[in-house]
Amino acid sequence: MTGADRDRALRGMVPLVIVTLVVLAAVLADLMRTGAVNLQSPVHVCLDGLAKGMFIWLVASGLTLIFGVLGVLNFAHGAFYMLGAYCCFTFIGLLFKNFWLGLIVGPLVVCAAGFVVERFFLRYVYHLELPYQLLLTFAFVLIIDNLVKIAWGAGTIPSPKVAGLAGSWTILGRGFPIYSLFIIVVGPLVALGLWLMLERTWAGRIIRAAASDREMASALGVKVPALFTAVFVFGTWLGAMGGGLAVPYIGLLTPGMGDTIIIEAFVVAVIGGLGSLKGAFLGALIIGLLSAAGTRYFPAFDMFLIFILMALILLWRPQGLFGEAS
Repeated sequence: MTGADRDRALRGMVPLVIVTLVVLAAVLADLMRTGAVNLQSPVHVCLDGLAKGMFIWLVASGLTLIFGVLGVLNFAHGAFYMLGAYCCFTFIGLLFKNFWLGLIVGPLVVCAAGFVVERFFLRYVYHLELPYQLLLTFAFVLIIDNLVKIAWGAGTIPSPKVAGLAGSWTILGRGFPIYSLFIIVVGPLVALGLWLMLERTWAGRIIRAAASDREMASALGVKVPALFTAVFVFGTWLGAMGGGLAVPYIGLLTPGMGDTIIIEAFVVAVIGGLGSLKGAFLGALIIGLLSAAGTRYFPAFDMFLIFILMALILLWRPQGLFGEAS
């Protein structure tokens, strides 16, 4: 086995080791508190972690895809997530209180906003350094936040229930939300769909070729600017879809709700490796479980644990678990 093979195997084991340690810590903490091994609490902590991890993945996938193809860190992705949540909420009310129709139409409206941002603004800073791109996308965070306050107000809005996914199922004697189980299922399905699209379709090969070498792809006849617009709009749709799915998950809609999720999505992207969808998926899984365990057993150190993990991984591999060294 070569050194590269050993390094790849080690990086693949890291998520499994971290997840195992989190589960063992949950069992041990419950044992110390109750004096007996009771799997109810650790199992529910793991389920909560999976739900939160898959929810973060739904947002981080679009952020990662945009950076991997366009090379742009889209700080406005959290604002598109928030806009998707509000648009979905609005269309639920307009479309016969039907959550699924609102989930279809709401993100499509946000895609139109993403098209405007990329076509008329972001396209002209691709050749500039990263700080200029961050400043531009941060400006759109402020713009969208204020537009949301103007359109929907600065207060909180309670979210509706989803018919068929409301309530809870009893797992080991304790109820667990059905909608959270739905999110746990949706996350891997989105990951599988993205993998199939990028690895098994003609469009995916074109996207990967343009991401690797824009000039060569353009010389071969690929309309790179139009392709980049399509990828940005699709990444925006993923973020807005995450916002739409967040409507029943988080319970309340608030202006600025995208700020928290974009920080978590950035942490996931950095841990997994910027531009790596596999890394983002595993990073989201790790962060979700760590956050759930921290909230349950170490509430005072919840975010501290996440940032400590990120720091340790960056000290070991500055490019993240599955990122490519520049």
